[in-house]
Amino acid sequence: MRTLEALRERGIVGDLSDPGLGDLFEKEMVSFYCGYDPSFKSLQLGNLFAIVTMRRLQMLGHRPVALVGGATGAIGDPSGRNTERSLLDADTVGKNVIRIRRQLEKFIDFTPGGNGAILVDNNDWLSKFNLIAFLRDVGRRFRVSEMLARESVRRRMELEDGVSFTEFTYQILQAYDFLHLFQDFGVKLQCGGGDQWGNITAGIDLVRRVEAAQVYGMVIPLVTDSQGRKFGKSLDGAVYLDPEISSPYQMYQFLMNAEDVCVVDYLKYYTFLSLADISALALEVAERPEKRAAQRRLASEVVEFVHGPEGLLLAEKATDIFFGAEVANISDADLEAIFSEVPKVDLARAALETGVNVVDLLASTPLWKGKNDVRRSIEQRGCYLNNRPVEDAGMTVNQSHLASAGALVARKGKKNYAVVRIV
Repeated sequence: MRTLEALRERGIVGDLSDPGLGDLFEKEMVSFYCGYDPSFKSLQLGNLFAIVTMRRLQMLGHRPVALVGGATGAIGDPSGRNTERSLLDADTVGKNVIRIRRQLEKFIDFTPGGNGAILVDNNDWLSKFNLIAFLRDVGRRFRVSEMLARESVRRRMELEDGVSFTEFTYQILQAYDFLHLFQDFGVKLQCGGGDQWGNITAGIDLVRRVEAAQVYGMVIPLVTDSQGRKFGKSLDGAVYLDPEISSPYQMYQFLMNAEDVCVVDYLKYYTFLSLADISALALEVAERPEKRAAQRRLASEVVEFVHGPEGLLLAEKATDIFFGAEVANISDADLEAIFSEVPKVDLARAALETGVNVVDLLASTPLWKGKNDVRRSIEQRGCYLNNRPVEDAGMTVNQSHLASAGALVARKGKKNYAVVRIV
């Protein structure tokens, strides 16, 4: 199947600068780039759509160039924003660039030669300009009337705070990235989200004016839920690709909660499942929505892609535990990862060796207000140790009750957990 047709069948093509891109894909290995903003130390689930699209194009025989914006990240892209970003210092941006580079290397094949991906940082070339040289050599190629007409600028101009000169010039910097990558790496296509269309077309125009060459732009759809909220945002914030920020379990549960009306599109965007497999899952959604087969497959595919088989196994284990499975024979590391966000208290190992009354133990956690509260909870069958119900207030807890080598798990009711660490 032709490359562009393969993308369109999955709904990946939001808009194109020129339909001739389809023929170009068939004539040659196309070098294409997508940029990532290092305004935080981790990419998030929303960025993963672009990453998967880069990987998909690479699998179809084309060469990805992943750009991490060490220079533009210090400026801030006004696209899709109503207010100016908080500017980061150079040291923070530099550290974020390193972390994001490591993340991208997990998902795209950077093997040298052929269509192996290339990783670049626009600070390597933009930092070499001085102001006068940049205005003379690059700035003169732009017309203010065209810049003002860009949607990202026009919308901000209508707001009370307007747009700063710093943000206004962002499109020039991104446009120059395209020119530089065309000149140095033969890049002929820039990909990005729908909110990047103005910046992408600015780059296309600059390459045409400077090199009299045709290059292309393609935007992928903005992924949202049925309410128009950006995909990858939970009630508590973004779901990040870094497991130290968002655990595999958190990502798994977020995807498991995908709405029926959206999940089939998410499967097309975020997974490498065949369209036949996705159609079968769409039928499951229509006929047996309560089974959540499509959501489970989405969660499994994405978590394994991001966190590997070990991360998926951990997420599935955590899911079982939070739905009541006994916590037993688990490693300290896995227990810590699963219960990373619940309150923790410490207990001396010597005390556990002697034996601790279960009421005293549970009362030491913040789940209960005191011993009387624990006793009432036991009477009402709302007390659990390692997800096993506590039925006797006189029970003695010792080392045989450990969930892992160094921890016990207390639970009150259905969802309130605490970890007792043995120290």
